[in-house]
Amino acid sequence: MADFGTLCLFLALATSGWAVMASYNGWRAHLGELALSAERAVYATWALVFLAVVALEYCIFADQFDLEYVASYSNRALPAMYKFTALWGGQAGSLLFWELILISYAALIVLTNRRRNRTLMPLVVTTLAVVSTFFLGLVSFMTRPFVRLAFIPEDGNGLNPQLQNPFMAIHPPCLYLGYVGLTLPFAFAMAALATGRLDDTWFRTTRRWTILSWFFLGTGVLLGGWWAYVELGWGGYWAWDPVENASLIPWLTCTAFLHSVMIEERKKMLRVWNLALVIMSFLLSILGTFITRSGVISSVHSFTKSEIGPVFAAFLCLCTLVSVGLLLYRVPLLQSEHRLDSFVSRESTFLFNNLLLVGAAFAVLWGTLFPILSEAVRGVKITVGPPFFNEVMVPIAFALVTLAGICPVIAWRRASARKLVERIQVPFWAMVGGAGALVLGGVRDVYALVSFSLATFVIATTAMEFWWGTRSRQKVTGQNAAGALWSLVDRNKRRYGGFVVHLGFILIVIGVTGSTVFKQESTASLRRGESFAVGRYRMVFEDMVNHDDANREFMGVRLAVFNGDRRAGTLVPGQNYYKAGQNPSTEVDIRTTLRDDLYLILTGFDPHGGRATLKAYLNPLVNWIWIGGGVLILGAWFAMLPDIRDRRRDAEAKLREVESRAA
Repeated sequence: MADFGTLCLFLALATSGWAVMASYNGWRAHLGELALSAERAVYATWALVFLAVVALEYCIFADQFDLEYVASYSNRALPAMYKFTALWGGQAGSLLFWELILISYAALIVLTNRRRNRTLMPLVVTTLAVVSTFFLGLVSFMTRPFVRLAFIPEDGNGLNPQLQNPFMAIHPPCLYLGYVGLTLPFAFAMAALATGRLDDTWFRTTRRWTILSWFFLGTGVLLGGWWAYVELGWGGYWAWDPVENASLIPWLTCTAFLHSVMIEERKKMLRVWNLALVIMSFLLSILGTFITRSGVISSVHSFTKSEIGPVFAAFLCLCTLVSVGLLLYRVPLLQSEHRLDSFVSRESTFLFNNLLLVGAAFAVLWGTLFPILSEAVRGVKITVGPPFFNEVMVPIAFALVTLAGICPVIAWRRASARKLVERIQVPFWAMVGGAGALVLGGVRDVYALVSFSLATFVIATTAMEFWWGTRSRQKVTGQNAAGALWSLVDRNKRRYGGFVVHLGFILIVIGVTGSTVFKQESTASLRRGESFAVGRYRMVFEDMVNHDDANREFMGVRLAVFNGDRRAGTLVPGQNYYKAGQNPSTEVDIRTTLRDDLYLILTGFDPHGGRATLKAYLNPLVNWIWIGGGVLILGAWFAMLPDIRDRRRDAEAKLREVESRAA
């Protein structure tokens, strides 16, 4: 199977390379059959890469420890789920998985565009095949998953303990689906720039793909925060780690694009800017991959230092030169058809939103890359810590929340002051009332007051938009409230799905604020029967606990949890000791409510003396981060569904395509 997998990779490299040459030359020579051959080569590449992945998974499940990859990232006692996830547990396997997702996206694009966008498709296939060929070259020659060892070890090293978490079966695939998905709008943008077809075809074709990539990338970021929260045992979910930052940066620029492309749709403005955002998002996804895999920056999430760093850097430079060069070449054809009429308009709020999001992306990028730059310039690696990021990002976050509240109530082109005041007064007084209630409730922290007050403003604005829209539909159609509401959102799923996304974002802001500003912690060293407290909870050490299986041994302590005089439950924090010789890993235990999380860590214990050292965190409102993430995901899925106007535009596009063929 290892030899079969290697053969599949070499054949896939050949078919992917053929797709590059055939699609490009088919476009230049106007040879439809050559372009069609390139598209078939994409299907062939997908089949071969899929077979290579199946071969590697077979070797992992069959415990073929003569393969270096299997011996490094699996062992006999590893549970089946983690044998499956071992595919992306190491450098070579994760790059192969990356290629599988990329070529799957490419095959879907070819399949769904086989009867439309025929002018753009040859260069779309060229771009996708170039990226595919690059990754296939890496897994075929530089970081190979089917390398054999000179001897066969009795057992493997096993998977990193921190990766033996159910969320690691979801988190990396989501991130990869997001990262790789950004190649799709980039490919269409490159095709539009190269062919000179700079109308709205390219972004209308890829809008749902872009939202899908944004959705997966955002979901991956959230799942990564949850994994860090439950697995790393430090009481938090975000530490501005370089690899965390690498996934956040392209998500921010992609968010900016999804906002500003609406201006291009309605006003034919910001055409250069939107293409620049698409290019930027793709390049930042490649940069994030470089950061993760080159070893230039230390992170708990990154792979070890390897030889592919310089190759990635060269590929990134090549993509930058080609894409920016094409954009500059086409600038004369990308002039806006309209101008900004007023700074008091929805267009201007979208523009400010874009500037804030891109500013946030580059602030995070600067802080992430600063250790590399400082070492290159001064010879000393200076690490930028969370205080820098918090100092920069908190004001930007507040500004974005404010715009999320103002944007829905402000008119396109030019807003009337009277109308704006009329629409904003209810949310404004809701914000004032919320701030007053917080002060009366004893909240004195300035950040918390500003954050919660602005959140109230946005929630009220969003609720009013649904209310006003439903009332208007009732007057026009005579429907009842439920029917009018459904008719309203069905006619513009993107708009109202976007409002739901904003609501999810606000819930995340509430959760981050509460768990950061009001966090409490306590540490104690206890014997049986002794107790310690944090916030409203008191924990009593009852007994030590031990569990053993083929993969690991668990050592923990059982604590009774009391809320006042009432027993609220039992928590068992501990540590896992893996039989494969890996370092021990922390196993936290958490009592979860909508109000707060009681988060317990066993930091040390003496089984002979009967003493345990424990750390407890009380994280208020932290679960609203995950609830907000769920709301955000729901809104994103709803926004991707076609509405009445989308269906009408698709029908018109198909009619134009038929007419152009007939002509």
